[in-house]
Amino acid sequence: QVQLVESGGGQVQAGDSLRLACAASGLTFSSFAGGWFRQAPGKEREFVAVIGWRGSIKYYTDAAKGRFTVSRDDAANSVYLQMNSLKPEDTAVYYCAAGHGATQAHEYDYWGQGTQVTVSS
Repeated sequence: QVQLVESGGGQVQAGDSLRLACAASGLTFSSFAGGWFRQAPGKEREFVAVIGWRGSIKYYTDAAKGRFTVSRDDAANSVYLQMNSLKPEDTAVYYCAAGHGATQAHEYDYWGQGTQVTVSS
């Protein structure tokens, strides 16, 4: 059974940092791209960042560029999202996903349950 488990969310102040982790079991994460998405209340799920299966390709939404960094540790079967200079508009439930996609949610096969990130001003 495939499971993706996110951790690292929490409530922080604007300007603070958080590091989200996504640990996979039941699949070899190194064979998949690792994506991060987020969903704010009343809004659709949106793409945040993706790291390719070899880690050489990384892509970010404009809102994340310069502040967020996606990485992976294949030995740990995990991907990470380092988020710096957080803003209130980053408040959302953050989801990790594994698949062969890029920026579209339907391109991913497996999803975590999400972790809440709340940024107060």
